Amino acid sequence: MTSLHDTSVRGFASDNYSGIHPEVLAAITAANDGHQTAYGSDVYTARLQELVGEHFGAGAEAFPVFNGTGANVTALQSMLPRWGAVIAASTAHINVDEGGAPERVGGIKILNVPTDDGKLTPELIDREAWGWGDEHRAQPLVVSITQSTELGTVYSPDELRTIADHVHERGMRLHMDGARIANAAAALGLPLRAITRDVGVDVLSFGGTKNGAMLGEAIVVLDPAASEGLTYLRKLNMQLSSKMRFVSAQLVALLENDLWRRNAEHANGMAQRLRSAVEAGISDGSVRGVAFTQPTQANGVFAVLPEGVADRLRESFRFYDWDEARREVRWMCSFDTSTSDVDAFVAELARLTTA
Repeated sequence: MTSLHDTSVRGFASDNYSGIHPEVLAAITAANDGHQTAYGSDVYTARLQELVGEHFGAGAEAFPVFNGTGANVTALQSMLPRWGAVIAASTAHINVDEGGAPERVGGIKILNVPTDDGKLTPELIDREAWGWGDEHRAQPLVVSITQSTELGTVYSPDELRTIADHVHERGMRLHMDGARIANAAAALGLPLRAITRDVGVDVLSFGGTKNGAMLGEAIVVLDPAASEGLTYLRKLNMQLSSKMRFVSAQLVALLENDLWRRNAEHANGMAQRLRSAVEAGISDGSVRGVAFTQPTQANGVFAVLPEGVADRLRESFRFYDWDEARREVRWMCSFDTSTSDVDAFVAELARLTTA
């Protein structure tokens, strides 16, 4: 089969748009020969469990799944009774980007809290952390945070510890949507454990797809007391792969030799290059009418563009509107974003804003 798409087309719409990292693709190929036991009883899934223990601490257990929505919904179901609710930022993926799956598939009530930067604080959590024992209210029993957030911001270890302590003091559990946890850890210069288990996260949705995998994430249980039934829930939610070795092999490739960090550092670096180049253009007048709406802390850049510029810029580079009403856009960088991609993008932005 020959390629059906124009491989020269580049974009900044999502880190999901990139292909498979060559080392991950090689891992899939290496896992392909011969026969292996199905449904996770294979040597690749066993190796993944070893690596999860190395990165997150002894006793941490991984449950590979197909995608991020499946990871989040299944993880949260394992943390909640049927009457439980989840507190999350209003911008959280589970609140706005999963097609109602937490509610319709998981039967989970989301108690969402508005936040300007995508991050929760103890004070924001307490807006919905109430009503325990009230039979008329879904019981807030889990707080879910995203690292890095949907707005490209990053929680510090101190912020995470403060949240975890606050949550646990109130008898709740802490879930982390780590679709881009690699980018957060790389931005902070820390190991994965330092922003998960060591700060009190109970259950993690560990992302692979946005960081070079073809498909596949993992639910990582950091505190066994916080989760139950994943053995059954994964199958119930159609997230149990029969040929699990191919999902596990990808995550093994990312976790071995710190490929996860190399990929994330590159994506973050390209986002910083993009922002710095636009800032330089704003300073020297070669870019006009552009303003940033969030700090660039991971691999996402959020900006407001002059009227009409976004659609014309999209004729050459793909990217998404974030808030169309205020002309806010999101530019995402990936493990395969190149310096020439960034430079060409900024040059076209400069041309359009000064035309």
